[in-house]
Amino acid sequence: MTETTTLPFPTLKTSRRPDGEGSLQVQLDPSVSIGTAKVFAVYGKGGIGKSTTSSNLSVAFSKLGKRVLQIGCDPKHDSTFTLTKKLMPTVIDVLESVDFHPEELRVEDFVYPGYSGVMCVEAGGPPAGTGCGGYVVGQTVKLLKEHHLLEETDVVIFDVLGDVVCGGFAAPLQHADRALIVTANDFDSIFAMNRIVQAIGAKAKNYKVRLGGVIANRSAATDQIDKFNERIGLKTMAVFPDLDVIRRSRLKKATLFEMEDSPELAAVQAEYLRLAAALWLGTEPLECTPMKDRDIFDLLGFD
Repeated sequence: MTETTTLPFPTLKTSRRPDGEGSLQVQLDPSVSIGTAKVFAVYGKGGIGKSTTSSNLSVAFSKLGKRVLQIGCDPKHDSTFTLTKKLMPTVIDVLESVDFHPEELRVEDFVYPGYSGVMCVEAGGPPAGTGCGGYVVGQTVKLLKEHHLLEETDVVIFDVLGDVVCGGFAAPLQHADRALIVTANDFDSIFAMNRIVQAIGAKAKNYKVRLGGVIANRSAATDQIDKFNERIGLKTMAVFPDLDVIRRSRLKKATLFEMEDSPELAAVQAEYLRLAAALWLGTEPLECTPMKDRDIFDLLGFD
């Protein structure tokens, strides 16, 4: 008979008030709360550029003198590779290496230095079909807290896997102050954004997280984004066009702040610095009313 290993994930308890109708989400133990750092969770359709956005935003915060921690929350663990220049082991990888005895881990076993001093962690995920990514996020935060890293951090950025609605998707919302949505000026990205708005609204019933705004990515125009934002009450915080230098930065395993100088690159860098400064000063929480799926079909597109 095969022996089953039980992972030592943090204690969870059922929420007295559900996050949303029919919700089966669980409430994290308050002992694993992050603390005083400003926490941002970056969401968006799969492949929309969340990791590129998160990494460059992390560097922008660092350039403003902030101590930054970026946490990748995707099993493919590529959130931080432009910061570290390679794929780093995940929290699950290093826990497995010590037979799931977290007390044996050192900080350098799961936190890696990145460009401009950004601290990098890849939470990873359980093997396919074997568990929920939400528990992995919880264990990652618990390890960071036990090693007192969160006491020395000004900004935490969660780079969250695509527009699914499982616990791995939702867990960072239980820690974040503001959720940011990366989107492009197309139907699929905006449809995913609407679902994310629904998820954030559900979590806001029990947690402090609120919508911060929209980051338009790979978008020369924003007419469809603007139309959707106006309907539900969202605001666009920054716009990044579809530039070849952004594509090349990923191929070179580099952030945009390391690429060769050009006028268009300088404009993008300035936009990231402006966005970081605005987020640090604080943004008003947005109260949004997501649309019905069919209504999005009717809203978007050309007349």
